[in-house]
Amino acid sequence: MTGPRTVREAAFDVLRRTGMTTIFGNPGSTEIPLLTGLPDDLAFVLGLHEGAVVGMATGWAIARERPAPALLHTTAGLGNAVGALATARVNRAPLVVLVGQQDRRHLALEPFLAGRLDGLAGEYPVWTAQPARAADLPGLIARAYHEAWTHRGPALVVAPMNDWTEPYDAPEVAAPERVVRPTPVLDEDVAGLMASLLEARAPALVVGARAATAETWAALVEIAEKLNCPVWQESFGARAGFPQDHPLFAGFLPSGRAGLRRALAPYDVVVAVGAPVFRQYGYEPGPLTEPGTALAVVTDDPDEAHRSPVALALLASPAAVCARLAALLPGPRTRPAPRPPLPPLAPGPGEPLRAAHVLRALADRLPADAILIEETPSSRPDLHRLVPARTPLGFVSAAMGGLGFALPAAIGLRMAEPDRPVVAVTGDGAALYGIQSLWSAAHYRIGALFVVLSNGRYAVMDRLAESGGAGKAPWPPFTEVSMHTLAAGLGCPARRVTAYEELVAVLDEVIPALAARETPLLLDVAVTPDGTFTP
Repeated sequence: MTGPRTVREAAFDVLRRTGMTTIFGNPGSTEIPLLTGLPDDLAFVLGLHEGAVVGMATGWAIARERPAPALLHTTAGLGNAVGALATARVNRAPLVVLVGQQDRRHLALEPFLAGRLDGLAGEYPVWTAQPARAADLPGLIARAYHEAWTHRGPALVVAPMNDWTEPYDAPEVAAPERVVRPTPVLDEDVAGLMASLLEARAPALVVGARAATAETWAALVEIAEKLNCPVWQESFGARAGFPQDHPLFAGFLPSGRAGLRRALAPYDVVVAVGAPVFRQYGYEPGPLTEPGTALAVVTDDPDEAHRSPVALALLASPAAVCARLAALLPGPRTRPAPRPPLPPLAPGPGEPLRAAHVLRALADRLPADAILIEETPSSRPDLHRLVPARTPLGFVSAAMGGLGFALPAAIGLRMAEPDRPVVAVTGDGAALYGIQSLWSAAHYRIGALFVVLSNGRYAVMDRLAESGGAGKAPWPPFTEVSMHTLAAGLGCPARRVTAYEELVAVLDEVIPALAARETPLLLDVAVTPDGTFTP
């Protein structure tokens, strides 16, 4: 005879109903009552660091376009994960984050592992809650699912450890089973924006991560071809908002105001779609654009809309707005001549292997449906120039700017999209922030390719220090670090590559079968630190 239904069993039903049946976590003692004897229809994916846990969940959520659950262990777990949660928030990845807490029956005495969790993650969660009583916990998990999805970020629920085994006696779950979010956009809603585009002498579009869906891409291509206007990508964007091999793709906007003014000076109307107006890096004085350039933004992010210095902000689904604009704009579609192919790029006799050589060799071999995750700040301009995104997941990056995203995100993306080739391109300095993820890749047989551009230093920081002219930077290189040795120690197959001939040989071997690959591979590619950092 079975006992009364528990909070744990009710919570499992919520996970099943919402499709959150793959739980990413790094458990501690406060999570044992939840996890031991986990039902067979719920999968647990172990990460060896909380940054890896949240990074894998973020990749999964980005690919699936639905919330992913992550489990963290009280103060230490949540504290370790804050940087990754910030990345999830800025990347607008919906996560349901369960944080373990000590037994509520003696929290007043602050026992060992009792967490002071209020505000520990700052304002990066889109919503936080703690159950007033055990029976409220399943409802809060259900609500967190909706909050994460609506606000596109991590929703956090604190779970005292004894709550899971308490009887579940709530008469109802305090959250809807289903939320319908209709996104109708009427003709009159886009009338003002369409009039501005039709009256413009020289319009231009700026696209960002929230335009990175197949539907939005298709509509934006039609709009650009009807207007015969250039399309720019926002700087430091998390995803590509337009096919970057299209003839009308103009490139990436500069992240400084002077360069931004020069880039946008030819246009009298500029419409940002799914992108902020405009993402900046270092401060520069002066306006964003020259006088006479009218700005508008189309976004589903209220904060983004409300802070934009524009004449018109259209707060709605970018896909729905673009679909209406594409249908209403008159005229034939004009497709300019294709871009000429880039010239071959290989090192000359005696020339050292550079990041650009690696990126071009990779670009020449990647299939159009490849998912590429980038975290190589010093080589990002070369990557943008040489590796165009040809699908909405063709480029994924950490919009927050913190390191440690690429390795775990690639694992989550591959788990969610098991039939697509997945490649993470990262610097060795960046990879060290998420190196524990390689154990998860090996253990769960994640067939992703990790290309580490190893120069033994924080090259982008060196360049920034040099450009500032204030003297020599105090940090040393770390050339003693061996990425392939670290990977092997974590059970991940790895190869060291020191010459161009070795590189193309291994890429020719691995890339054609990458979609079907069942084990990870890390390429530790020795490159010379060179070039000029262009933010």
